[in-house]
Amino acid sequence: MIDSAPDDDVQPTARQARAAAREAKRQAKDAAYEERLARKRSKDVHFLHGHHVIDTEGLAEAFPEPETADYDPGTVRRRITHGVTLVLLLGLVVAGVVLAGMVQRGELVLKFGPAKPTAAAESCPSGPFDYPANKSVSVNVYNGGRKEGMAGTIAAELKKRGYAVKTVANGSTTYDAPVVVVSGISGRAAAFNLQRNVAGAEYVQDDRKGATVDFIVTSAFTGLVDAKKVDQTPGALSCPRLSPTPKAPATAG
Repeated sequence: MIDSAPDDDVQPTARQARAAAREAKRQAKDAAYEERLARKRSKDVHFLHGHHVIDTEGLAEAFPEPETADYDPGTVRRRITHGVTLVLLLGLVVAGVVLAGMVQRGELVLKFGPAKPTAAAESCPSGPFDYPANKSVSVNVYNGGRKEGMAGTIAAELKKRGYAVKTVANGSTTYDAPVVVVSGISGRAAAFNLQRNVAGAEYVQDDRKGATVDFIVTSAFTGLVDAKKVDQTPGALSCPRLSPTPKAPATAG
């Protein structure tokens, strides 16, 4: 016997499928319409007349702030070093421009090389020298020793002997003679006079222009020769460091 009951597994016809699709679409539109109506009637602040209202949090989610780049300490140090270096270089350039301008205008004179050394006699000045009168000799008295007040005491004694004492102060010398007598070429005779007043005094020449003589007393000084015993006959200066007189280099014949 053949069963005439309909088969549940029979596929719908094309017309039935289109009808079902139209019905589903209509129901979706009806659901969306009902949802819009519900939003209009709703008091939710996130919806206004059925439209979604975006608040601050929504904006922050939609447009997030860019993240700040994190630099390692090494990178930070290098950037700081580069900045400082650029500032220093700029300062050097500006200083160079300013100095160049000052030199060009004559406001600054640059001198290179060591200072000109004090001229000294290559040999002990030849004599003999006459003994000039004490009153014609101008002298600066300096204390180059360790005992305080020596310059003032000797200056007072020289004044008694008629010398024109100019300066009395502390001084220094690398020589170990009792007294070092220093003058220029014009003061050689005056230096010879003063040297006769101290036993063992040593003469040194420098490049001064005047005839004033420096009388530098050291710790080896023991006193002046008695005024009545000073030898006033013509003679030569005493230059122990230049004695014997240096010989000139031989020349080819």
